[in-house]
Amino acid sequence: MWKGRFTENTAQVVQKFTQSLDLDWPLAFYDIEGSLAHARMLGAVGLLSAEELCRIEEGLIRIRDEISSGTFLPSEELEDVHMNIESRLIELLGPAGAKLHTGRSRNDQVSVTMRLFLRDRLLRICTGIEALLAVLLERAAHHIDIIVPGYTHLQQAQPISMGHYWMAHFTAFSRDCDRLLFALDSLNECPLGAGALAGSTLPLDREFTAARLGFPRPTQNSLDTVAQRDYMADFHSFAALFAVHCSRLSEDFVIYSSREFGWLLLPDAFCTGSSMMPQKKNPDVLELLRGRTGQIIGHLLDLLVTLKGLPMTYDRDLQEDKRGLQASLKTVDEMLAVLVPLLSAVEVDGEKASGEMSDGFLLATDVAEYLVSKGMPFREAHARVGGLVKECLARHKNFFTLSRDEWSELLPEAREDFFPLLSLRSAVERRNTLGGTSFGQVAGQIENGKSFLECFQKRYKAFNAAR
Repeated sequence: MWKGRFTENTAQVVQKFTQSLDLDWPLAFYDIEGSLAHARMLGAVGLLSAEELCRIEEGLIRIRDEISSGTFLPSEELEDVHMNIESRLIELLGPAGAKLHTGRSRNDQVSVTMRLFLRDRLLRICTGIEALLAVLLERAAHHIDIIVPGYTHLQQAQPISMGHYWMAHFTAFSRDCDRLLFALDSLNECPLGAGALAGSTLPLDREFTAARLGFPRPTQNSLDTVAQRDYMADFHSFAALFAVHCSRLSEDFVIYSSREFGWLLLPDAFCTGSSMMPQKKNPDVLELLRGRTGQIIGHLLDLLVTLKGLPMTYDRDLQEDKRGLQASLKTVDEMLAVLVPLLSAVEVDGEKASGEMSDGFLLATDVAEYLVSKGMPFREAHARVGGLVKECLARHKNFFTLSRDEWSELLPEAREDFFPLLSLRSAVERRNTLGGTSFGQVAGQIENGKSFLECFQKRYKAFNAAR
C-alpha cells in the first residue's frame, strides 16, 4: 500500500500491534456497502467506465458472498477490513480493482463504514427501548391501584401508587429515547469525499454518495469529518445514562425484594440460588445490570480521554474508538434483552406493602397540610405534627391506633372532616397536582406515555425508512 516510500518492510511485531481486524472484520458488509456507493459515484462522474463499474460491482458482491460463506479469511498483514477487501478486489480484477480507491482515503472510508454500522445498531436498540417502554406502561396500568411506600433517603416518606413508581422509570427512559434519536441524527451525514483531510481535486459528487447510502446530506468540513468522533460520543452519552437508569431501577428492586422490605416479588426465572445456603434467592441479574453500568461509563470516559488531546486531523489513536463502542453496544443489547422479560414478570404484594406502612406516619405531611388548610402557617404546622409524632412514639401509639379522644387531645384543630384523611388511599388520591401520584394523575401519565411511545416509533422508523 505504501511501499513506494519505504526502504524496509514493516516489522512483524508492528503489523501485529497496529492491525485492527479483531475490531473491524465484523464491519465488512458495511465497508462493501460504502464501496459500492463510491464506485457508482465514480461511474456517474466519468472516473470509471461502465464496464469497470460493472466489474467492480460484481467483484464486491462476490467478496461479500465469500465473507458470508467463510471462504474469504482476512490477512493480518493487510491491517484492517478495508485493505483486505481492496486487496481481494485487485486480486480478482487486476487494474480495474485498483481504481476503486480513486478519490477516497481510508480516513473517510473508515468514517462512513462506522456510521453505517452504528446507524444499524442504534436502530436495533430503538426496537429494544420501545419494548422496554411498552412493558413499563403495562406494569404501570397493572399496578396503578396498589399503594406502596415512597422513599427519600431510603426512609419511608409518603404513600404512592405503584403505577406512579413505574411511570417514574418510564419518564427516565423516555429521556434516553431522546438522547438515542439525537445520536442517530448526529451520525446522519455522509463522510465520503472528505478524503484524507482536504477533499479532492477530482470531480466527486458527494450528494450522490450521500443519497445512495441513505444520508440526508454530506458532511460540511473535510477536516472535521476525519477528525471528529462526536457521533460516537453521543452514543456513549446515551448508553451511559441509559445504563445508570437501569442500575438505579435494579438497586430499587434489590432492596424492595429483600426480606427486610419484601413487597416486590421477583420471578424465579431471573434469580439464582446459593451454592451453600438452600434458602437463598439472589437477584443476580439485577446485580449484574448494576455492575455492567460501570463498564459503559468507562467506555465513554475512554473515548473522551482519547479525543481531548488529538491534533487536527486524523491520528491513529482513533483506531481504538471501536473497542469501547462495540463493547458498549453489546452490553446495551444484553441489558435490554434481559430487562424487558424480567420487568414483565415482576409483581407486587400490596398487602405486604400496606403492612410496611401500618403506623400511619407516612400521613404526617397530610396532617400538616390539613392544619395549613385551616389557616395555620406551614412551618408552625410542621412543628406541631413533628411533636405529635414524638408524643405517639412516647405512648407506643401511631396515627392509626390513636383514639378520637387522643386526637382531640393532641390535635385540637382536628374536626370531623379530618378523620377520613387518615387513610393511605385517601393520601394517594388527594395528591392530584399535575404529575402527582393520584390514581387519576397516574392514568393520565400512562396515556401521555402511550402517545410518547407512538411518537418515538414514528421518529426512529423515519430514520429506518430513509436508509
